[in-house]
Amino acid sequence: MSTYKKEFGTGVQNAAGTLSGVVEGQLWYDSTAASFKYQYPTLTTAGAWRTGNNMNTARAALEASSQSGTAALVFAGTNPGTPPGGVQAVTESYDGTSWTEVADLNTGRQAGVGSGASNTSALMTLGETDTVNTGATESWNGTSWTEVADANTARRLLAGGGTQTSAIAAGGYSTTDVGLTETWNGTSWTEVSDLNTARRVLGGMGQDNTNALVFGGKVPGTTYGNTESWNGSSWTEVNDLNTAREGLGGSGASNTSALAMGGEAPAFTGATEQWDGTSWTEQNDLNNARARATGSGTTSASLAAGGFNPARSPVYLADTEEWLGPGQPVGAWSTGGSLNNARLRLGGAGESSSSSLAFGGEGPPANLNTGNTESYDGTSWTEVNDLNVGKKAGGSAGTQTSALYFGGNDPVGDTVSNESWNGTSWTEVGDLNTARRDLPGAGTQTSAIAIGGYGPTYMTNVETWNGTSWTETTDLANGRFNSASFGADSTSALVFGGFDTSPGPGTGPADFLSSAFEWNGSTWTSVNSMNSGRNQLTGTGVVSSGFAIGGEISTPALTGATEEWNGASWTELADLNTAREQLASGGTTSSALAFGGATPTITAATEEWSSSSNTVKTITTS
Repeated sequence: MSTYKKEFGTGVQNAAGTLSGVVEGQLWYDSTAASFKYQYPTLTTAGAWRTGNNMNTARAALEASSQSGTAALVFAGTNPGTPPGGVQAVTESYDGTSWTEVADLNTGRQAGVGSGASNTSALMTLGETDTVNTGATESWNGTSWTEVADANTARRLLAGGGTQTSAIAAGGYSTTDVGLTETWNGTSWTEVSDLNTARRVLGGMGQDNTNALVFGGKVPGTTYGNTESWNGSSWTEVNDLNTAREGLGGSGASNTSALAMGGEAPAFTGATEQWDGTSWTEQNDLNNARARATGSGTTSASLAAGGFNPARSPVYLADTEEWLGPGQPVGAWSTGGSLNNARLRLGGAGESSSSSLAFGGEGPPANLNTGNTESYDGTSWTEVNDLNVGKKAGGSAGTQTSALYFGGNDPVGDTVSNESWNGTSWTEVGDLNTARRDLPGAGTQTSAIAIGGYGPTYMTNVETWNGTSWTETTDLANGRFNSASFGADSTSALVFGGFDTSPGPGTGPADFLSSAFEWNGSTWTSVNSMNSGRNQLTGTGVVSSGFAIGGEISTPALTGATEEWNGASWTELADLNTAREQLASGGTTSSALAFGGATPTITAATEEWSSSSNTVKTITTS
C-alpha cells in the first residue's frame, strides 16, 4: 500500500507559511495559519487569441493545411479588388511568426477544402474558379503543386480536412445545398455516407478520412448550429454550437477536440468555441470579428487567417491570429533578493532571473551618480568591480559576464563614454559619436545598438557597435528618449514607449508613447503598439519574444504593467508586484529579472519572472 511518506520521501513537514522547496502535490502544515496546504500549477481556464503578422495577400474563402498552427500553409481565396476576377491561386507558408509567398496553385479558386499536416504537405480540392464549381485536386510537396485525381462532384462552400493522403470533404453547394461526402485515400476520391443535414458555408476539421467534425452552416433562410461527427462510415448528430452561424472557420486534432471561430450569426462575430467530444464551450473571442477565414492547428495551438468583414477597411483581410488553448501556464513575478545599493536610471544586462548584472545609476543619500556594479545569482546580489566613471541613464547591452554601458550622464554632463565588462572588470572602449542620456540599447558586448536619447534635445540618432567602434546609421523618424528596447544584436532590435517629438495632445511633444519600431539592420519599420503608453520603462528579450516592463503612464502615476511581444503584437501579462519607473532588467520571456527604479522612492527591490507559477490550496475540514 502506498503511503504519503513513500510518495514524497518524508512525512508531512511543518513550516511557518509556505514550505521552502515544496513540489507539486506535496502537503505541508502551515503553523502560522494553523492549516494544511498543498501547491499546484496555475493554469489558464480559457483559451485566447493574440495578433500575429499579416499574410502578404488579403483574402477570404481561403483554405489551409489543417493540422498545424505554427507550420501552416494557406492557399486559394478571393479578393474582388485583386484581378483577375478576385479568385486567388496565391500560396503562403507560415513559420510561426511570418508569412512567405511560395509557388501558386495551378488552378486559382475559392471556398474549397484544404488538408495537410504542415506547410510541406498539403492538399487542395474543390471550390469555385472565376465562373464555375470545380472538382480539381492538387497536392503540395513543400515546393510545388501537382494536379491529382478530381473529386467526383464539383462544388463549393464545403468543409473537411485531414492529411495529404487521407482526407474528407463534406457538404457544400453544387446546384443546390448538399450533404454529399467524399473521402480521399491518396489516389482517388470515393463517395460515402451523406451528412444528416445538407448545408453550405459550414466549418469543419478532419484528422483523416475516418475521423472528422463539421459544424454550423446554412441553407437559404436558416442558419445552423448543428454539429456532426464522422467515424469513417457514417455521420452522427451531436450537440450543437452555442451560437449558430455560417462562414466560420475550424481547426482541431480529432472529432473529440476541435475549435470553431468567427462567422456570421447573422452579425459578423469573433465568437470562439471549443469542442471536447461532448459539448461546445465558449472561449475568448477573436480580436477581430470576421467570416470566411481559415483555421489550422489544434485546440492547444491554432491559427485563424484572412476572412472579410464589411465593417472593416479594407473589407478583405490579411489578419492573422494565434490561439493558445486553456491549460497554459500562467507567468508571474515574485520577490527576489534586493540590490545592495538602491538606485534608479541604472543599466542592466543578463540572460535569466538567476544571471543578471546591475551597473551605474543614481542613488541616495544625495542622488549622486554611481559606478557600483552588482551581480545576481538567483538569490542575492554581490558587489563586484565598479565602472571607471560613475554615470546614470546610459544604454546597456549584453550578459552578466559580457556587458556594455554607453552614453548617459556623468559628473561633467551628457557623455559619449563607453565601457565594456568582461565578467571581472570594466574597460573604457570606443566612444559614441554623439553624447546623450536616457537612451535605450540592445544587443551584445560586440554587436550593439544605441537608439535616440536626449542631449540637448530629443534625439533621432542611431549608432551601431561592432566591438571596436560606433557607426552612425539610419535615424529614427522622430526624436525619442526615456524609451526601452531589446534585441539580439546591432541588426535586430525593437524600440518602444518613451517621449518623442511627434505632435502630442496639446502644444508640446507626445508623452507616454505606446508606439514601437523594429530595426532590421538598415531601416526602421512601425509595428503594433503596446496596449499601454508609457515612458521610463525597461525592456528585455529579442525581436521575436520580449518584455516591456513598468514605467510611468501619466504624471505622476507609475505602473507595474508587463507586456509580452511575440514578433507581431503585445499581450498583457501579470504586473510587477511593485509599480515603478526608471528600472532595469535582464533575461528572456521565460526567465527575467527587474530591479531598482523609483516607486517613487528610490528602491533596491528585485523581482523574478517565471513563465509558470503555482497556486497554494488550503485544505479545510468540517
